[in-house]
Amino acid sequence: MATENIKVLIIGSGPAGYTAAIYASRAGLNPVLYTGGEPGGQLTTTNDVENFPGYPEGINGPQMMVDLQKQAERFGTQVRYGLITKVDFSGYPLKVWVDDKVEVTAESVIISTGASAKYLGLESEKTFANKGVSACAVCDGFFYKGKNVAVVGGGDTAAEEATYLANLCPKVYLLVRRDEMRASTIMQERVKNTPNIEVLWHTEAEEVLGDDTGVTGVRVVNNQTKETKDLDISGFFVAIGHKPNTDIFKDYLDMDETGYLKVQPGSTKTNVEGVFATGDAADRIYRQAVTAAGTGCMGALDAERFLAEKEFEVESQKEMA
Repeated sequence: MATENIKVLIIGSGPAGYTAAIYASRAGLNPVLYTGGEPGGQLTTTNDVENFPGYPEGINGPQMMVDLQKQAERFGTQVRYGLITKVDFSGYPLKVWVDDKVEVTAESVIISTGASAKYLGLESEKTFANKGVSACAVCDGFFYKGKNVAVVGGGDTAAEEATYLANLCPKVYLLVRRDEMRASTIMQERVKNTPNIEVLWHTEAEEVLGDDTGVTGVRVVNNQTKETKDLDISGFFVAIGHKPNTDIFKDYLDMDETGYLKVQPGSTKTNVEGVFATGDAADRIYRQAVTAAGTGCMGALDAERFLAEKEFEVESQKEMA
């Protein structure tokens, strides 16, 4: 099994990973970035990105990731296609395995593995992905201004998505499969006090309806009466949560009950020296491309300072010897 030593290893290739790479490479740290199983991250599944600063006309999600990759490579980042399958953060330097074949030792690791939106598992969800089906109202809600939409979920995320969309859309259906919401009391009050949100209790989505133009409706079923009906909508928002892609770190890094990595306030530092967490892998609140990019910058700066301190310690020990 081959072994390689790397100064800055970046795991993940979304906005956080590429921004970390840009900053680290400009600092002369020769970063190596492994793209992971979904090169470009969640934005590669988004047709239009209109809320990222610097693109007044918007940009295609995959093209934005290509641009970020080119910018990182311009300054010397090595972008490699591969999946990190195992890590060992019990000692220093840090150990990582790529595709179960290549063992890498790293002086610092920046985690930018992101999070994956949970979906219902309907085949029609896949059919109309980016054609009316979305997992982010803040990202895509603008495209449905003046149109009726539906939101699936009963937690805080669903309540937030519904109230956000209610400012843009004449009618928002909130599909809740139980007779109560899991959302906090204050979020439930906001939903109840928003007149154009209609909560449908005991209701589940059975099939997303549409044609070549995109989503035209959703067939729902009352799980108590078994009655079905079609709702006339143009946007179908799934808000049942996200799963951070952090499973391989569970034996070494502190994380919350849902798997989001914990960092020291005001930094990207994890509980393991030399390991930094950025982007959606550590952000359960905002989950936006621009906030991910911001933490990617932070991760690179934290790694640079960490390595400088390590180098100073080594030089000091040499002088003392």
